[in-house]
Amino acid sequence: MRNEKLYLLLTDTGTLLNKIIKAYTKKPYNHASIAFDSELKEVYSFGRKTARNPFIGGFVREDMNSVLFKHANCAIYSLTVSGGQLRKIKHFIQEIEKHKEDYHYNFLGLFGVMLNKPIKRKHAYFCSQFVASVLKEGMVIDDMNEPSLIKPADLPYLADFQLIFEGNLQNYRSRCMTKIVPGSFSVISV
Repeated sequence: MRNEKLYLLLTDTGTLLNKIIKAYTKKPYNHASIAFDSELKEVYSFGRKTARNPFIGGFVREDMNSVLFKHANCAIYSLTVSGGQLRKIKHFIQEIEKHKEDYHYNFLGLFGVMLNKPIKRKHAYFCSQFVASVLKEGMVIDDMNEPSLIKPADLPYLADFQLIFEGNLQNYRSRCMTKIVPGSFSVISV
């Protein structure tokens, strides 16, 4: 069976909500997304649906050209998964996408993380809870804490993720479009 690549994107967008979360976590990146390609054309998460209002959130297909990511710093990780795992992951995300109007951002869950008490809500995730659930659903990881307690900084340690880039997201995208052949990476630090 052919192996595939999956990508984890951790970002610091510099938004007010990101700064508040960063003050609590003391970690450089406080938003998590999952991507199916090295160029970051197909990226999914739970986050704000509009750039101007952080309180309207839910399932999103993220646009790396949007104002939210224009000045973002990031860490990008790759993970080798089996074709079967990738199909399960894509199916899980497609099912959420089909019913995306039923899904909401789990703001209450953020307080649960702070109190180390899982707050699970039907059809609601925060970003790292969503990514952890995707990995669990795809059977990439099976021995994991409750997804509703996973922070973005925990995600690279849940599986054999390899850091492929750390720095300014737009610099990565520029280099990716001109120099990097998909699937053949080296760590680049900017």
